[in-house]
Amino acid sequence: MTSGDPLRVGLVGAGPWAKSVHAPGLANHPGVTLTAVWARRAEAARELADVHCAAVADSFEELLGQVDAVAFAVPPVVQAELAVRAAEAGKHVILEKPIAPDVPAAERLVEAVTGAGVASLVVLTLRYATETREWLAALAADGGWTGGTARWLSGALLAGPYSASPWRHEDGALADVGPHIIDLLDAALGPIVEVVAAHRTPRDLWQLVFAHEGGATSTATLSINLPVQPTVADLAVFGEHGFRSLARQPVPGVERYTSLLDDFAAMIATGTTEHPCDVRRGLHLQRILDSALSLAMR
Repeated sequence: MTSGDPLRVGLVGAGPWAKSVHAPGLANHPGVTLTAVWARRAEAARELADVHCAAVADSFEELLGQVDAVAFAVPPVVQAELAVRAAEAGKHVILEKPIAPDVPAAERLVEAVTGAGVASLVVLTLRYATETREWLAALAADGGWTGGTARWLSGALLAGPYSASPWRHEDGALADVGPHIIDLLDAALGPIVEVVAAHRTPRDLWQLVFAHEGGATSTATLSINLPVQPTVADLAVFGEHGFRSLARQPVPGVERYTSLLDDFAAMIATGTTEHPCDVRRGLHLQRILDSALSLAMR
């Protein structure tokens, strides 16, 4: 890659999220080229690549040889292994959340990314929304927030494009939507330092209580196995300046992904490897997820 050339990105995965967000986002961004697609299902990879005029890689190694960066749209356990190999090959990485199946795997990924000096971003799509950035900036300017609450309730596992996802059924709402909610509570109220309580019902309804650095506390309710339509996804904080809720706009995920790609391309162009949503953020969230899961299993 030379100065002024589009960033060549390879896409790993060809499932519903890759089709609806990753592939169109990469293909349509002015600073990025969707160069190649690789998936374990070769037919699915070819179908997706053909739509966006990209090449099909016959192996992950072949993909690495054609690109400057790799975007992952695969389950955490698969991503954790392949992303280490990508980073060690000197490729910048776009990582799905959670970044790994557990903390040790996430730590290995952080070591690979930092050791290689490559750029990384985690697809925490809500963070890249304009309304989220403005909301967080206003909270930071005012300060004095002592508590928060969040809900994410949907029927994503009952019907729709992600209802057949094995890893989502196995890992549930904590792994799928938990990173989004935990990330926003943490960003709004300060770093989460303890999972005070975590309860998971047999139908995968999660109730969580967090303690934040500085004394704030927050709660979260999560489920992707409820007949709720449309999805309920809200978050608010309260304190010395009253009550502030985050008003989510009905913006398609691909638009937020485009904002992520803006940041990603800028990081690589300037040689920057640190970002509020980089792989280290993914490790911080992984530690909270693992702590909540461990507490719920007691």
